[in-house]
Amino acid sequence: MRLWSSGLMTRVFVYGTLKKGQPNNYRMFDSNNGKAEYLGSAFTIQKYPLVITTEYNIPFLLDIPGQGHRVHGEIYKVDDQMLKFLDDFESVPTMYQRTVVQLEVKEWVGKMEGEEMLSPGSITEVFVYTTTTYKPDWPSLPCYESYDAEGDHGLKYKRREERD
Repeated sequence: MRLWSSGLMTRVFVYGTLKKGQPNNYRMFDSNNGKAEYLGSAFTIQKYPLVITTEYNIPFLLDIPGQGHRVHGEIYKVDDQMLKFLDDFESVPTMYQRTVVQLEVKEWVGKMEGEEMLSPGSITEVFVYTTTTYKPDWPSLPCYESYDAEGDHGLKYKRREERD
């Protein structure tokens, strides 16, 4: 399934450590992983619980539509190589599952010949990494509408390189 593709590009929504200014954003621009281009910012139409958990303080979007907040994040256009990298990075299908989400566009900077320009308020569908394989207590954890590794939640993200 390819959503809003142009050529061999697929759109994905990132809401955690892959966003601009976050610890794993550099992975989106490492050419060894494939190609990614920032298109804009958006938030989910549905509410979802965005929680921070595990001993590594990883952000998870729980696949429980209707709970939590409208989650803010970024839309990227990625090639098949980057999509495969992201699937591996997100441990699909064991930790995360790649699903489809409806978003409301906040800002659109993507410009490409033959590609639609989305104005603020537009609705689009893209892939997102959510999880259905969460522990029973996760839905009762504090929920956030936007993730920041340095946020006032006090839960410091532990990079993969720092883990045992």
